Amino acid sequence: MFGIGGGELVFILFIVLMLFGSDKVPEIARTMGKAMAQLKNATNDIKSEIQKGAEANGLDTKSLTDITGNINAQISDAKANIMGDSTNLLGDTATEINKVKEDIDTIPGPVKRQM
Repeated sequence: MFGIGGGELVFILFIVLMLFGSDKVPEIARTMGKAMAQLKNATNDIKSEIQKGAEANGLDTKSLTDITGNINAQISDAKANIMGDSTNLLGDTATEINKVKEDIDTIPGPVKRQM
């Protein structure tokens, strides 16, 4: 739950109890519960409006899931292609770096220290 452990939750409850007193805590919890219910109802209303709009435009949930599935498949293919090519790029870069290191090692003393 939000990365909060049991001890931290008890500490937070203790601080709330100390700040607001034992008579205000149930009222605060009730208000928070009502606010969460209103938020849930609002999100459900928005979801239903979006679905109604999609259905009115000829889109249903099955076609939307098919489209998102196809998009996700294309993205994973592109990632696989990029990751396959990046190993070649890294290998080429490593060989170039090694060549430059060898060139630097062959430079005589005082010049080498200036670089």
